Amino acid sequence: MTFVIIAIVVIVVILGIALITSYNRFVKQRNLIQESWRQIDVELHRRYDLIPNLVETVRAYAAHERHVFEEVARLRTQAVNVQGATPEQRAAAEGELSGALRQMMISVEAYPQLQSNQNFLGLQRELTDTEDRIAAGRRFYNANVGDYNTRVEAVPSNIVAGAFKFAKAGYFEVKDESVRAVPQVSFGTIGSVSGEQAPPQMQQGGQSSGQIHPQMPGDPGGYAPQQIPGQQPQYGAPQGPPVGGPPAGSPSPQDGQPPFTG
Repeated sequence: MTFVIIAIVVIVVILGIALITSYNRFVKQRNLIQESWRQIDVELHRRYDLIPNLVETVRAYAAHERHVFEEVARLRTQAVNVQGATPEQRAAAEGELSGALRQMMISVEAYPQLQSNQNFLGLQRELTDTEDRIAAGRRFYNANVGDYNTRVEAVPSNIVAGAFKFAKAGYFEVKDESVRAVPQVSFGTIGSVSGEQAPPQMQQGGQSSGQIHPQMPGDPGGYAPQQIPGQQPQYGAPQGPPVGGPPAGSPSPQDGQPPFTG
């Protein structure tokens, strides 16, 4: 009887230790997710502060790009207003804002004077560095979310997650189609290169070698005069190909196909 009681106590203690360990690990992971999200939020606010200065600098050189500036300002306001939303909603707003900023940068390419403006170059560099830090923070945050969500669904940690209301966390994924797009590469037709001319075809009925060949039965070619320098034209040279033909063992070309050059 005593042995049974001791065994039960040992099992309860082991289960209690496992429960406490699992719970503490959930708390640690949740806090790590929150901390990594705060780092992203700091960089997002830094980008919100840079955008108005960048827009005003561009506006001074490209005032007629009014619709682009209005769209950037509207989407920036929208992104600021959803700060208390879920990471998925924040990611959707940030994706639209990034697309509008990219469109504005494309329009800047038509203004060489703006591209040489030091103030614009400094703001552009700072914005690029901020976006790089946002991307690095997003990868770190999503990695922590992935580990946490795996424990929420896996057995036996899902029992602890369900008992203490540890819900799954949301990912922060900006859907940028221009980054995800795969470039289309065409290699053309096999055996040919674009812009390259096809090899010349061997024409039947080449020029005579200068020797006199008798006309063979069925040979459609007659006798044509052959011009020899310093002499009068001679007759007796056939227009058809030489009787000897190509060397033995060499393939003869097919009609409409280039010869095999080896």
